Amino acid sequence: MYKDLFIKQPIMRKVIYSLVPIYLFSLYNYGWRVLALSAVIFPLGILTEYVVEKTRGKKVSEAVLVTCMLFVLILPPAIPLWIAAVGIIFGVFFAKEVYGGFGRNIFNPAISARIFVWISFPAIFANGFMRPGAFGTLSQAGIDAVSAGTPLALLDRGEVPAFMDVLLGFTGGSMGETSAVLIILAGIYLVITKTAQWRLIVGTLIGAGGVMTALYYSGMSPNYPPEYAILSGSILFVAVFMSTDPVSAPNKPVAQWLYGIIIGAVSIIIRNLAGFPEGTSFGVLIGNVFASLLDELVTKKKKAAPVPATAEGVKA
Repeated sequence: MYKDLFIKQPIMRKVIYSLVPIYLFSLYNYGWRVLALSAVIFPLGILTEYVVEKTRGKKVSEAVLVTCMLFVLILPPAIPLWIAAVGIIFGVFFAKEVYGGFGRNIFNPAISARIFVWISFPAIFANGFMRPGAFGTLSQAGIDAVSAGTPLALLDRGEVPAFMDVLLGFTGGSMGETSAVLIILAGIYLVITKTAQWRLIVGTLIGAGGVMTALYYSGMSPNYPPEYAILSGSILFVAVFMSTDPVSAPNKPVAQWLYGIIIGAVSIIIRNLAGFPEGTSFGVLIGNVFASLLDELVTKKKKAAPVPATAEGVKA
């Protein structure tokens, strides 16, 4: 049944393997909410791709499983299930299938889905954050969703969370974006197994860290050290899992450096100087727009071969 439905994609499976510890940690923090969102997002994401690909005589790609898992992990834990449903259908259909399916999409489907529900339902999305607790038992969606916010929101209010809590992930935020340790370990696994390109990860962190450092030491913004900006919020998660998307990222080494720097820099600029507290989603989409152009710009033009001359000295 599985073989009849899905195209086997070993690289996508490795991404899923790297996400499993992060998923289990989110399950510890938020309990049934993770399972409920998964029960909505995975079937609808797979069904959306299946319906479209069936008309083309093709199977569903295992990449849709990665899209679904990423979408679960980048959502606030208390977000309504119907919004999650709308988001995954939009992401798979409009950001992937309308371009021709796997390998042809310009934009990252999971990020596109998040941006769509964020812009469409901003108040509900913002109120979906809550404090983590043992399998969700220490949190109440009604009160905590409104008062907790993300580590970035706390930092903006002058409340500095314990560094170890930020590092390990015992802070509020999107369900899979809080544990820096697990994300770093996942990144190491993906690079070692040659599933992810390290230049994309490092480039994103350089872009984000450079702009954040400049803003901090110039006194413009914000009032917390740059390391919190990297470990708090979704910069690290985006660097490991979104910037490295093999479909929407460029292929040339120099282009990959530039692509990562664009995503990291734009994310921090929007986060600190625009109206959105977390700009990584916009950073990824803007990077997606320039991916193909960057590849083209850094490609060296081949020199034309010299035309041989005739006996009369005139070029043929």
